[in-house]
Amino acid sequence: MNKEGLKYNTEREDLIISEYGRNIQIMIKHLLEIEDKKRRTDAAHFIVDIMAQMNPQVKESNDYIHKLWDHLHIISGYKLDVDGPFDPPQPGVIVEKPEHVGYQKRDIKHGHYGFYTKELLKKIEEVEEGPKRDALLLAMANQMKRDYLNWNRETVNDLLILDDLYKLSGEKFVMPMDTKLTSTNEILNKNVEVQQQAAKKKKNKKQPAKKQPNPNRPNKK
Repeated sequence: MNKEGLKYNTEREDLIISEYGRNIQIMIKHLLEIEDKKRRTDAAHFIVDIMAQMNPQVKESNDYIHKLWDHLHIISGYKLDVDGPFDPPQPGVIVEKPEHVGYQKRDIKHGHYGFYTKELLKKIEEVEEGPKRDALLLAMANQMKRDYLNWNRETVNDLLILDDLYKLSGEKFVMPMDTKLTSTNEILNKNVEVQQQAAKKKKNKKQPAKKQPNPNRPNKK
C-alpha cells in the first residue's frame, strides 16, 4: 500500500517554490527519472504549461516564459538536462540577495521643512546683501510656513518660522521681528482650493466620454 498520500506535509521534503505546490515538485522530480532526453524534454514543456496555468499572474511579466523555465530548473535542484528554449540558470545566481544600497544619512533637525530648505538657504547666502537677498529670504520664510502648515494644519506663529530660519541658516540670517508672512488662513484656503481642483480633475478623468452620434446612421424616431 502506498502511504505517501497519508503523510503529513511536515514529514515530506520542503517545497522549493511554494506557489507551484507539491504536485508540481513531484512531477519535476519524476522528470529526472526519465532516461530518454526527448521524452524528458517533452514532459518538461508540458509541466511548464501547467505552471503557467497555475500562476497566471506571472504572465504580467514580459519574460514570464523564461522565468517559468528558470523555476523548473531551480525546483529540480539544477539537475535537469533538457533541450529547453533558454539556458539553465547557474546555481545560486537567482536566489542571491542583492547588495544593500544603504540609506541616505542626512542630519535633518526640522524634518517638516525637508532637506532642501537648508540647501536653498546656503544658496541665498551666496547672494549679495540687498533687496534681492531680502526678497529671497521672505519667499523662503513663506515657503517654510507652508511646509509647517502641511505638517501641522492648525496654526503657527510667524516668529517661530523666523526663528527656525535663523537656526537652519546656521544663525546667519536674522529677519526683522515685525516681518509679515502670508496669513495662515490664506495658506490653508489655498491648500484646500488646490486639493479640490485635483479631486475635480481626477473625477473628470473617470467619467466616460460621451458617445458621439454616427453621422452615417439615421436617428431613430
